[in-house]
Amino acid sequence: MVKQGPRPLVICGPSGSGKSTLLKKLFKEFPDTFGFSVSHTTRKPRPGEENGIHYHFVSVEEMQAAIEKGEFIETAVFSGNMYGTSKKAVENVQHNGKVCVLDIEIEGVKQIRNSERLNPLLVFVNPPSIEELERRLRGRQTETEESLQKRLNTARIEIDYGTTPGNFDVVVQNNTLTQAYDDLRDFIVRELETQQNQDVFCVTSLVSNYKSFEV
Repeated sequence: MVKQGPRPLVICGPSGSGKSTLLKKLFKEFPDTFGFSVSHTTRKPRPGEENGIHYHFVSVEEMQAAIEKGEFIETAVFSGNMYGTSKKAVENVQHNGKVCVLDIEIEGVKQIRNSERLNPLLVFVNPPSIEELERRLRGRQTETEESLQKRLNTARIEIDYGTTPGNFDVVVQNNTLTQAYDDLRDFIVRELETQQNQDVFCVTSLVSNYKSFEV
């Protein structure tokens, strides 16, 4: 069972939406407040990715066996690869009194969005447009034309779900990184202050470091 603690922060958005960059800025500004839940995946590592840091890279057989044992909170198949968030990954972060951050796909969000045990904060990062998303993905030079088109088709579905009112607590429009990060940070600080006022857990260090925030 996942230990109750600070409400997990779920970040979701199409590949290329900028969610990873936003999370890096968040962790850099508040290194002692958040802890990242490292997901499992059956896809191969990309250049620069390290096992156990960016993902737990496992085989399909290992992933399926863990799913059958009930070790995952959520799982999804994306672009032919399996992804999942393990109970242990979330527990490890929450046991340290930190806000557990989950970077998961839409299907995973659907599985946990109404979980009373997790009670997650749901954030959707929306790219400026499909055209800009395509430009970013092509710039990575990690996709074949076929895989790129699959990602774009998936992105259209994700954007439709992500921007539908009620599916997420907030939609962060990532037209510019600076504004998108400010919007994300403002939302998180407000939510953590609310939790503090409800005696869920103490976020004094976070709020005191955020000098520009005004209630």
